[in-house]
Amino acid sequence: MSKRKTAKRWEKTRLQNMVRNVQSGRYYARAFEGGKEVWKSLETSHFGVAEAKLSKFLAERRAYRSKVKALVAGKMTFANALAAHQQRVKDDVEARRTKASTAHYWDQIFKAILKSWPDLGGRDVRRITANECKAWAKQFGKTASPIRFNNSIAGLRHVFEVAIDAGIIYTNPAVRLERVPVRAKQLTLPSASQFIQLLATIRAAGAWCSKHCADFVEGLAVTGARLRDAKQMEWRDLDFEKGEIVIRGDPETGTKNWGVYRVPMIPHARALFERMRSARRRESESAKVFKVGEAQRAIDRGCRNLGIPRITHHDLRHFFATVCIESGVDIPTVSRWLGHKDGGVLAMKVYGHLRDDHSKAQANRVTLEPVRKGKNILPFEAEANAA
Repeated sequence: MSKRKTAKRWEKTRLQNMVRNVQSGRYYARAFEGGKEVWKSLETSHFGVAEAKLSKFLAERRAYRSKVKALVAGKMTFANALAAHQQRVKDDVEARRTKASTAHYWDQIFKAILKSWPDLGGRDVRRITANECKAWAKQFGKTASPIRFNNSIAGLRHVFEVAIDAGIIYTNPAVRLERVPVRAKQLTLPSASQFIQLLATIRAAGAWCSKHCADFVEGLAVTGARLRDAKQMEWRDLDFEKGEIVIRGDPETGTKNWGVYRVPMIPHARALFERMRSARRRESESAKVFKVGEAQRAIDRGCRNLGIPRITHHDLRHFFATVCIESGVDIPTVSRWLGHKDGGVLAMKVYGHLRDDHSKAQANRVTLEPVRKGKNILPFEAEANAA
């Protein structure tokens, strides 16, 4: 029996570190480090573009190898360790284990650390003491918010862990830095009537995009979608027959939790989207639902004109969740509608306490008086009578 020939998948190019995928036609960079292959898609089928990207890739790997050699030699500054850590994060982004937005956030954290500790970058990690870390934290904590402070401590520890992994140091000098408690944000949301007034104020502002801004604000409030997810919403995501909205998020990475989730189309949402679709019937299914991607200035102006506290795009997500809970929807269900994957733990922390008016209304329903249904006595009443 003759052996079946395996289809050729890769073909060589005239460049040593570049190969071409036969099926897709795309070019890939290939390098060798420490006896292992490092691959990266050059994301193009054009040879000239691939050649330029290959040069950049090889330059990055050479820089990375020079850092590794410095580590092996036992010479490492904080800047060296930080560069190695950031390379790991970059690799995670390319492997889609980490979002690019997350990597950008951590870059901002490290810039703030280096700005607040000017000579840190050039310091030998072996010379940085725990007392110096405590002195920095004490000063940095005076101006940084609790969340920024805690994340900065975490970032500092991650960088020192690089030095530990390389065998340069044995203990993390930032390990004993204490995090500060983060107080839950006190939600100050508009009432339902105030929100309706806010929409009317935004819609009547007179700018070219006023109506689009009002639709966007209303869309956030009736879906609970995050700002970046709402911007990506297309007409194909609205299933009027099933009465649900598909939240896909970014085309490459999905939503914040890397997934796709569905939100039921509440009556107010259906009315909004049916009106919008009716006015734009000729648009394709792949067209964006909202004509604008943000409306904060319009919100700010509307809040000032009405004399109500300022709210943000994300507050509209809180508004949706609060209205749902006050309407009788249980928190685990609301959590699923928000795209959470923790079964309602975060939602319970954020929305466990509702507005005073709603809490008082619910409290009036609580009674210790015996409750009867016909002639049947409820179990707790029977036990009380027996006692």
